[in-house]
Amino acid sequence: MLRNSHLQTLAGMLISARQHPYRAVAHQVVLPDGDMTILHDDRPAGWRPTSPTAILVHGLTGCHHSAYMVHAAARLNAAGVRTFRMDMRSCGAAEGLSRMPYHAGCSSDLLAALHRVAKFCPASPISLVGYSIGGNVALKMAGEAPHRLPPQLSRMVVISPPIDLQLCVDRFSKGAVRIYDRYLARTHYRHLRRSKLLVRHAPHIVEALRPRGQRGFDDGYTSAVWGFESVEQFYADTSSYHVLPDVRIPTLLIASRDDPLVPVELFDSLKRQPSITVHLTDHGGHLGFIGRSGSDADRRWMDWRIVDFITDEAAQSASAAA
Repeated sequence: MLRNSHLQTLAGMLISARQHPYRAVAHQVVLPDGDMTILHDDRPAGWRPTSPTAILVHGLTGCHHSAYMVHAAARLNAAGVRTFRMDMRSCGAAEGLSRMPYHAGCSSDLLAALHRVAKFCPASPISLVGYSIGGNVALKMAGEAPHRLPPQLSRMVVISPPIDLQLCVDRFSKGAVRIYDRYLARTHYRHLRRSKLLVRHAPHIVEALRPRGQRGFDDGYTSAVWGFESVEQFYADTSSYHVLPDVRIPTLLIASRDDPLVPVELFDSLKRQPSITVHLTDHGGHLGFIGRSGSDADRRWMDWRIVDFITDEAAQSASAAA
């Protein structure tokens, strides 16, 4: 793998996905508060009602056309897995459909999308793949509402999840990593100003907002519009770490020791939890994991671990059914 964590992080974001043109069918999902989001449904040729299905959830500032989402969906489709790439509220094709912004704790949104997919695919084993904050959302949902999950949900993969948001924001607001902090804040602010429905819902908050970093954006906007008393309460309540002992779904957690945004020490306690398998690499950055040529069909090591984990579960389910 590339040995520079920043190159890994940038490569994961910038490697082109143009060879995989958009052919999905878009489905609207009504969220519990009346806002809406979109599921992008890619059904491979030959997929049957008992074939496997996966839901992919993007990370911060991402959406269904983020390169890591597109590449993973293509690999899974080639392996016979139907995929639903989820735009979190106000992201991607869902921009303009929500009064409220997404955040790392929107587990009820993911649960609504998961139940919608379960209705589409009632006989299919369903896997969930969460990237970065999408991984935090997936873990939070699985831990806080295990009795409300559809029985078809059989497995999860989470990559670089910021399970303690306070620690992560503190991490990337210091030293050389501040370049990410400024980039995220600027990206969020541009997205907010572009979305007329978000602005119209909280005009005074938006007009007063001048964030210099992610914490400033969350303090001045996200935590305020969602009604949290403070940004500290927002980070505590939306982090997944406090419900992880209640996760029962078999889960593969992939993270890198050189991740510039998510401290790898966060995952030490999970090594003793039987439902979560922690796979740590020395290099990989944040959502990078660009490997050597020859070990897999291409250099996107992360995608192939997702395919292996999901298709192995599907094969086990098919054997059990037979």
